Amino acid sequence: MVAAGEVTVMPGEPAMPPPPGWVRLKLARAGICGTDMHYFRHFGNAGFPLRNPVTLGHEASAHVVDPNGSDLASGALVALNPIIACHQCDACRRGHENLCTAKRFPGSALTYPHVDGFFRSVIDFPAECCIPVSSPVAAEHLSFAEPLACSLHAATLGEVGEGSRVLVLGCGPMGLLSVIAAASRGATVHCSDLRSEAVERGCEIGASQGFVIGEGEPPADSAYDCVIEASGSIVALNQGFQSVRRQGRVVVLSNLQAGSTAPELQRIMLKEISLIGSFQFNREFREAVEVIARGQFDFGKLIARVFALSEIEQAFELAFSGTAVGKIQLADG
Repeated sequence: MVAAGEVTVMPGEPAMPPPPGWVRLKLARAGICGTDMHYFRHFGNAGFPLRNPVTLGHEASAHVVDPNGSDLASGALVALNPIIACHQCDACRRGHENLCTAKRFPGSALTYPHVDGFFRSVIDFPAECCIPVSSPVAAEHLSFAEPLACSLHAATLGEVGEGSRVLVLGCGPMGLLSVIAAASRGATVHCSDLRSEAVERGCEIGASQGFVIGEGEPPADSAYDCVIEASGSIVALNQGFQSVRRQGRVVVLSNLQAGSTAPELQRIMLKEISLIGSFQFNREFREAVEVIARGQFDFGKLIARVFALSEIEQAFELAFSGTAVGKIQLADG
């Protein structure tokens, strides 16, 4: 990204070998996230403007090219945990690397100097952030580890477990992954969206019931132990306040967008609702890799289309169209 809406694609190989503790990787698959879309459109996200050109991307799987003295095997397929934590601050010592005060995060303006992201053929990255799999896994499936970890973190904060009743609002990529996250914990999951095809996809991958907004609404008043808001809509958030049980939990996984609708905040008091924000993940990254490796869920159903890295602008065009159901991925080539 060199400016809002402006991308330069160029050949490039690292001039130097990877530094100690880092490995060299060859990109297998990368996913486009809503965060990347904000950077593409605005050259910034959540109040953090980019201060110089940067390569986007923080969801990826890759093959090890140069282990550089690490325990990783050459050729191994790994999932890339994008959180480069300091392991020294109070947050890290409490196990909350997502809130690390000195964290570096690729493809982001969160820290400066910016760290280039994963939308590139060759990637140098810390060995400790490269998580191998114990059984054969498709690279395109393993690239879901990072967003699935975010959804699993939302499930953790929502205290989702065996027998929980969960409603996922929004069946975009993060909503669909939240369906998988809750189902993998043994919950009964329902989902909703404005698009019938998105709801159908949610039911195909783990939801036992779906609601197309405008045709049928999720039940109100104490139907769910946890509601995961993954649509970004205040209208959906209000639906969550209505549907969650008294003393239930509403977890905001989306980047809520202000609009003409006011949030019904009085319901938080009247029902003693716990309203919780969910940001990135901690131990859930390894859990995400394990969930993918088990083969219980068909992550292929979550892939809308695959583009070559050189087709990045076409990939973003499809992402912004709103017509894709599932994740848009990039492959080297």
